[in-house]
Amino acid sequence: MSEKIKVAVLDDYQGVAFTMADWSALKTQVEITVFNNHLTDDAAVIERLLPYQVICAMRERTPLNRQRLERLPNLKLIVSTGKRNASIDMKAAEELGIEIKPTGYIGTGAPEITWALLMAIARNIPAENNNLISGNWQTTIGTDLVGKIIGIIGLGNIGSKIASYAKAFDMNVIAWSQNLTEEKAAEAGAKLVSKETLLKEADFVTIHLVLSDRSRGILQKKDLELMKPTAYFINTSRGPLVNEKALIEVLQEKKIAGAALDVFDTEPLPKEHIFRKLKNVLATPHIGYVTENTYRLFYEDTVKAIEEWLNQRN
Repeated sequence: MSEKIKVAVLDDYQGVAFTMADWSALKTQVEITVFNNHLTDDAAVIERLLPYQVICAMRERTPLNRQRLERLPNLKLIVSTGKRNASIDMKAAEELGIEIKPTGYIGTGAPEITWALLMAIARNIPAENNNLISGNWQTTIGTDLVGKIIGIIGLGNIGSKIASYAKAFDMNVIAWSQNLTEEKAAEAGAKLVSKETLLKEADFVTIHLVLSDRSRGILQKKDLELMKPTAYFINTSRGPLVNEKALIEVLQEKKIAGAALDVFDTEPLPKEHIFRKLKNVLATPHIGYVTENTYRLFYEDTVKAIEEWLNQRN
């Protein structure tokens, strides 16, 4: 009997990989190990993954760069949840003969978490919840959404959904991205403006761009300082779209009212990071896509991808 294929399922933080999909069809051919904890050290990651022919990577939690891939000679297949994973070096994988298979993706989680964070920071929900739990009562005054201006940077699928939410709350929608046209903006119910105008006029600025060399650091301190002192910044896309040091500075200096963040330059966020301590930051641990339907699709498609790969080998 031939030795079983070794499969590593990475970064299953919630310990749900085996409950979200039926893996039984694979059991006769593969040996599956699920890892719930996250490693960051290169040597530790390589030591952990060295025995495995198949790696199931959850989004962008564990980077698989050239340095790591070159030191994993047994690796033949990476199944990556979602349509794209910027933390996998695709060119290196191809050169090393490692096949990449993506899973499907449900795109509702990101706009939903964006709107949840926007409403929570506008109405000071975390602070007032803490008041209630600690035996106190009202201490803050919320921000109305009706008539306010929301500035959307990036009016793709997610940005357009945010525009529709904003319209339902009778907000005024303005938008900007490098290739956005007046026609496309109008189709989404938004008005195209310059980046500078958007930052100056918006009461809420939310960014929805794909992280690339062109978009990385698209918001610097000079951009953030254009915002109103009463405005809020929301980022549920990717941390490096904004200069993190600059964002921290404008928050510490109270040049904007606050920020609601679901993404960061380094994830998981270091325990002593300032974002965990600033009073005008509402932060969540990159949970935009962490929903039951999305996880079920991720893991069900992962099983299918491994099955297809095994069948190709036989």
